[in-house]
Order: sequence, then C-alpha cells, then structure tokens
Amino acid sequence: MALALAELIPAEVHHIPSQECNLENIERVRRTCQYVPMSGYKMHLILADEADRMTPAAQISLLSKLDATNFPPNTIFIFTCNSSDGLEPRFLSRLRTVEFSSYGIAKEAADLLARIWDKEAPAGAVPPNFARIVKESNNNVRESLMKLETELLMA
Repeated sequence: MALALAELIPAEVHHIPSQECNLENIERVRRTCQYVPMSGYKMHLILADEADRMTPAAQISLLSKLDATNFPPNTIFIFTCNSSDGLEPRFLSRLRTVEFSSYGIAKEAADLLARIWDKEAPAGAVPPNFARIVKESNNNVRESLMKLETELLMA
C-alpha cells in the first residue's frame, strides 16, 4: 500500500527494513529527507517495516520528528506492523492508524488461489479445495499462498 501511494504522489521511497529501525538509521534517513527529493519526485516517503520491533531509542527520537518540532519537509512516514502492542502510546498518538482486516475476503482469496492454480498447475492436476485452504489459514492470504505453493509442488 505504501509503495502504491509513493508511486501516485510521486515520492522518493526511503525503506527501513525490519530489524533495522534503530536510532542511527532513523537519523540517516531524516538527514536525507532534509534535501529536495530526487528529480521526478515531489516528496519523500519513509517506509519503516515491522515498526513494533524498532528500538526504544528510535521510537523516542521519532517523537519530536512526528509532532512537527523536527519534521523533515515534504516527508510522509509510514510504519507497518502486525500489532501495535510494542509501541508507546505517546508514539502512537502522533500517527494515523489504518487497520487492515481480512474479514469477508474468503471468496476473493479462494478465487485468487484458483486463478493461480489454473495458471501454474500441470495439465490434469486435481485442484485442492481452495476455500478450505483459505479457511484453515484464517483468511491470511500470505499463508494461503504458501499452502497453495506446497500443493503445486506436489501436483
């Protein structure tokens, strides 16, 4: 979602991978965002994956950056996480939270698996029960795709 947004703006993406969201990397990226984005881009977009695993020092350093005291110009921060339990309330208070739910996607996920099967499975292979795969994965599309990959390998 963040990459689609960056493409639409257009924004120069500064990615901080999971487990690398520490004070040093936050400061390095923030310094880069003090400058005009690369040619062809209007803004900077900082994408920090698995933010719930960031170091406490990184979280604290972001407090002033996110409340405009030390906010880099023309910059959007996006933090991804599966759970915000590890994030401080004062950090969360500076963010807009967008919840993603897999509720109600079972049919679409099963249809996706069927389309992939039709394209990737050997001719004559018996398709698995796609709805069951999705249900057993609790509507987790990534997990469903992994199970389908196993089914394809065994076909």
